[in-house]
Amino acid sequence: MANHFCLLLIFTFVSVITLSSPLNGLSLSSSKLLPRFPRYTFQNRARIQQFRRDRNEYRYESKFFSQQLDHFSFADLPKFPQRYLINSDYWLGASALGPIFLYCGNEGDIEWFATNSGFIWDIAPKFGALLVFPEHRYYGESMPYGSMEEAYKNATTLSYLTTEQALADFAVFVTDLKRNLSAEACPVVLFGGSYGGMLAAWMRLKYPHIAIGALASSAPILQFEDIVPPETFYDIASNDFKRESSSCFNTIKDSWDAIIAEGQKENGLLQLTKTFHFCRVLNSTDDLSDWLDSAYSYLAMVDYPYPADFMMPLPGNPIREVCRKIDGAHSDASILDRIYAGISVYYNYTGNVDCFKLDDDPHGLDGWNWQACTEMVMPMSSNQENSMFPAYDFNYSSYKEECWNTFRVNPRPKWVTTEFGGHDIATTLKLFGSNIIFSNGLLDPWSGGSVLKNLSNTIVALVTKEGAHHLDLRPSTPEDPKWLVDQREAEIQLIQGWIETYRLEKEAKVSLLKRSW
Repeated sequence: MANHFCLLLIFTFVSVITLSSPLNGLSLSSSKLLPRFPRYTFQNRARIQQFRRDRNEYRYESKFFSQQLDHFSFADLPKFPQRYLINSDYWLGASALGPIFLYCGNEGDIEWFATNSGFIWDIAPKFGALLVFPEHRYYGESMPYGSMEEAYKNATTLSYLTTEQALADFAVFVTDLKRNLSAEACPVVLFGGSYGGMLAAWMRLKYPHIAIGALASSAPILQFEDIVPPETFYDIASNDFKRESSSCFNTIKDSWDAIIAEGQKENGLLQLTKTFHFCRVLNSTDDLSDWLDSAYSYLAMVDYPYPADFMMPLPGNPIREVCRKIDGAHSDASILDRIYAGISVYYNYTGNVDCFKLDDDPHGLDGWNWQACTEMVMPMSSNQENSMFPAYDFNYSSYKEECWNTFRVNPRPKWVTTEFGGHDIATTLKLFGSNIIFSNGLLDPWSGGSVLKNLSNTIVALVTKEGAHHLDLRPSTPEDPKWLVDQREAEIQLIQGWIETYRLEKEAKVSLLKRSW
């Protein structure tokens, strides 16, 4: 089972089969132990940019902030340049207490996340907001030690790649920004999708004096330890296909054995290479299975109701189109030919790809594998009865062994819940939290690890039956269904309420001070 998803904004977006490590020549030969959110990768950059060439560019300045490498010690360590994007076109200014909308950067290039978070840009004029998009450390151009090669060199240099350090980055950055703008009194609202949504929620809890509220979209903050069943992700992804076509679901379910059987034949790997149009001969059937697993999982995440290019150029309702291809193949077509016809919707909807490459990370190891091997331990399994994916049981011992072989580091599977909570979250956040929106679409496999019910009057769950991975953060379009329009309007009203309450309290405080004079 290939648990390689990571958010986009996901963040880096196609399957990772083998990742060459700059640590010691080792490679992460199987990605099945390291769950990832969807992310932008270099491999599909050209296709995506071509696909969206008619989209209006978002306007922003790209700047750098000198950031501490370690916020939690006083060691004399080198600072690093943290990139951030900023747009002040609509900002009301400090004197008017104009709000600051801060997007919590995910595990990838911040420009990708900024241009795929159109909701924030859409509502900025309404609120008179300053927009800032700080990049997550160790991703994009925000590299400690001067380069990716040095930053990813070993476990010592990677040791500062943690969620705690990233949240501290955001807190220090926005505090300094407000000071420089004489905007110390301006309210900050956090936004984030996927891993960025987790960061937004956690930052609101850890730094309530920094931000007045957070919109955490598709944020699986409960996908740890035994809080949710490990089969949840793959069960939801499978149901997304089954609801479109039971025959499509069954064809995919049966295809894994067909792949193994073909691979065991003489020249079987060569035949599979030809069937699926790979640029090089497959080394094993696992490579093909992981490639397919990745596509099905991502299709479930981005099963949007209209054409989109968030991960790959895709039609509206892409799972429906995949199943149409699988079910509609010629009666003489083999099961593998059917699978190829369907999967081409994901990997080659534009028809511009002559052959497929398995490895999508030409710049070496990406940082999410380190995060998954340290803090972000998200157990996942696949149940043979309910899932269309191969049966797979999460094995922590194997997970730990692979992380040690790759990084010489042992995971801490209980650290996230120790640091941020998660167990009995309803009681905890009802007593100690406020002003968080958890938005989810039930088509998104990550929704199973998120908050799906209101925890209090101010910690609200907005759940849509037809929504996919942080669809609400995407830009509005004429094709938006009414339920999506209503969801965004509810988010706007809640955020407006936070800001109005904040301003009223500020005004009351100023009035009280004046009377005391």
